Amino acid sequence: MTYKQIIFYTILVLCFVASVVFVNHNYSFYDRPIAKVIETKLVDTAEVTDEHHNKDKLFTQRITAELKNGEEKGQLIHLTNKYSSSGAYDQEYHAGNELFVSIDKNTEENTELTGSIKDVKRDKYVLIIGWIFIFTLLIVGKKQGLFSIISLAVNAALLFYALDVYVNTESTRLLWVCGISAILFTIISLLLVSGFNEKTYAAIVATLIGTFLSLLITYLVMGLTSENGLRYEEMQFLTRPYRMVFMAGLLLGSLGGVMDVAITMSSSIFGLYEKNNNISVKALKTSGMDIGKDIMGTITNILFFVYISGSIPMLILYLNNASSLSFTLSMNLSLELARALAGGIGIVLTIPIGLYTSIFFVNRKRAR
Repeated sequence: MTYKQIIFYTILVLCFVASVVFVNHNYSFYDRPIAKVIETKLVDTAEVTDEHHNKDKLFTQRITAELKNGEEKGQLIHLTNKYSSSGAYDQEYHAGNELFVSIDKNTEENTELTGSIKDVKRDKYVLIIGWIFIFTLLIVGKKQGLFSIISLAVNAALLFYALDVYVNTESTRLLWVCGISAILFTIISLLLVSGFNEKTYAAIVATLIGTFLSLLITYLVMGLTSENGLRYEEMQFLTRPYRMVFMAGLLLGSLGGVMDVAITMSSSIFGLYEKNNNISVKALKTSGMDIGKDIMGTITNILFFVYISGSIPMLILYLNNASSLSFTLSMNLSLELARALAGGIGIVLTIPIGLYTSIFFVNRKRAR
């Protein structure tokens, strides 16, 4: 390891230790009361069956916890928690868990503090997972992993800023906001990870063309079919045009898969050229199409499973409550399948687009 690497990893480890220490002692930074569970006791168990013969168990536990912040810091509070074995909206708590609570107002003095549980303090677990993600990227990707982390942080900040602008500005169109964000995401991510070179420029061009072409095709199909089959019930709570929200989500959702295909095609074509500067364009086209066919199926399957996996709990809930299969699928999968199909179209189109764009930049490099 070089001297700079030693300094970098030393700073990284110090940041890890400091963040872990901080997150375990940051109670005073929260406005809501936090209580750490000291003791739990199960006091009641009951079996229930609904009208569809779905069985569940309900439990009641008494919890003694210590308040960690606020005026009552250091005092004990007694809580009651009701949870089920299915654990849909509740969970069992154990000693060591940290909970956000509300404290009951007791008029009598010298009485025990009581309250109710509002949420679980999970910041330490999120922090650990975040650090595992960072260390994995750095170990596997090294310098590129570091730039991947930077690009992810910049893109996340940019997305939150773009959504904030949209929410606070009535005249702003979400599709325009997400379209500009998609362009910036692509440029920032690929330049940081792959550097300033022809390979990156080819991937950027292919990503943008493939993404916006798939969006255009989806928009035209939705217009020609009058959006028949699309169920927007899950978006009815929005006070904004839900069709534009759906299109914006579709745009950003397909961007990741298209970008993956574009950089794969670009890297492959430039890799072949770097190995043999005299390779013919015909050979590049043949090899590029073979590579594209190999990755096409796996990437489209990834998109399908990513979109569908989020609907599995709702599918089970509908089927458990005697809904028909056709109604269940139409209610829960219409939008997800539309997103997966739109992303799949973008991926398939990006293969030839990425191929010919890369060949164009290879020819430019060869001419110089």
